[in-house]
Amino acid sequence: MDIVEAMKTRRSIRKYKSQMVDEETIKKIFQVVRLAPSAHNAQPWKFIVVRDEEKKRKIAQYCGNQKFIHEAPVVIVACGIPDESSANVGNWISAFVIDVSIATTYLILAAWSLGLGTCWIGNFNEEKIKEVLGITDDVKVIAITPLGYPDESPEPRGRKNISEIVVYEGFE
Repeated sequence: MDIVEAMKTRRSIRKYKSQMVDEETIKKIFQVVRLAPSAHNAQPWKFIVVRDEEKKRKIAQYCGNQKFIHEAPVVIVACGIPDESSANVGNWISAFVIDVSIATTYLILAAWSLGLGTCWIGNFNEEKIKEVLGITDDVKVIAITPLGYPDESPEPRGRKNISEIVVYEGFE
């Protein structure tokens, strides 16, 4: 599947088959993730691959009790390392947050192109997630996603027209 097709067809998956995701497939995904751009090429990220059932259960609990997270064979926690990035964007947000978000998008698209589903999770208790995974205070949890073979085929959701999201020569 080419990148444009992956972007057009990707859906958030909330129901997964029990089939495990093998290590070779995970490595293929991260071979793409490591190519993601970042400010000053800092690459201020670390991804935690979680297969342990108890850890997945706790992660799901600290993500608003979204059980589908635990039911996926793998959960990936995307972390940002502020000390590895000195850049800011527009003087109001640290670049590492955007950098990790871009890398996570690469992960999601690479996974989809390999037949795997994901669902970007932004609702979580960072402090509790850090406790479960032994993440140090100097690291920030940016996103979490389950990863597995989809057991559903969600319909596309509505999107705004291009005319609603694009303007030329100034903000109207």
